[in-house]
Amino acid sequence: MPPLTLIFLSAAGFFAGFVDAMAGGGGLISLPALVAAGLPPHAALATNKVQSAIGTTISAGRYLRNGHVHMPVAVTAFIFSFIGSFAGAWVVMRVPGDSLEAIIPALIILVGVITFIRKNFGAEDRFGEMLPKHYIIAAGFAFALGFYDGFFGPGTGSFFAFGFVFFFHFGFVRATGNAKVANLASNYAAIAAFLLGGHIVWIVALVMGAANLAGAWLGAGLAMRGGAKIIKPVFGVVLLGLLVKIVFFS
Repeated sequence: MPPLTLIFLSAAGFFAGFVDAMAGGGGLISLPALVAAGLPPHAALATNKVQSAIGTTISAGRYLRNGHVHMPVAVTAFIFSFIGSFAGAWVVMRVPGDSLEAIIPALIILVGVITFIRKNFGAEDRFGEMLPKHYIIAAGFAFALGFYDGFFGPGTGSFFAFGFVFFFHFGFVRATGNAKVANLASNYAAIAAFLLGGHIVWIVALVMGAANLAGAWLGAGLAMRGGAKIIKPVFGVVLLGLLVKIVFFS
């Protein structure tokens, strides 16, 4: 691959990691860049998962070290997100994912309305005692979003963050920390499935991954310092970008 193309992809990886660490949605930057660089669809999806997983590992670790991950919820979500994503990636290599494009815009609008109509949504962490129902909820929505990530993918990290605020009443910082852990599982599982299919372009994945790592480190730090005041506006921009991408550029 030409050096200028790798530089372009590195820049895309950096900004994808930066945005993704704060509010998810880094794939809105990195995946179109990979397609623009000439990678076939399945190779672009597979390579994007690898570079994204590198940055997500760093941001998840940073949230974890700073106490912004609720381990019982995160571990449950990790396990079921992994299972769901592997299943979704296995299916998408056999069935086109275009059928999801009809329902995702409605879901994005619903998430946006709930997030911004409710003024204090995600502003404070109001999670109480861990109950059996919380394990069931974490398992159910993590499996569903994991499957979505393996099958189609755009906006998974943002949907995870929203789910942790909506179902568990986490503040946006802890919701994002748990979302990184769950999203990491879905990335790893999809990578495992794509490895079996031989679709990963490793030189591109590693170069972009190094840049994504740097962006994720900076983005996670900014998000933890700024809290919901920083994360919520970025979250809104990601949702809008996701909606525009799916409606007008799919």
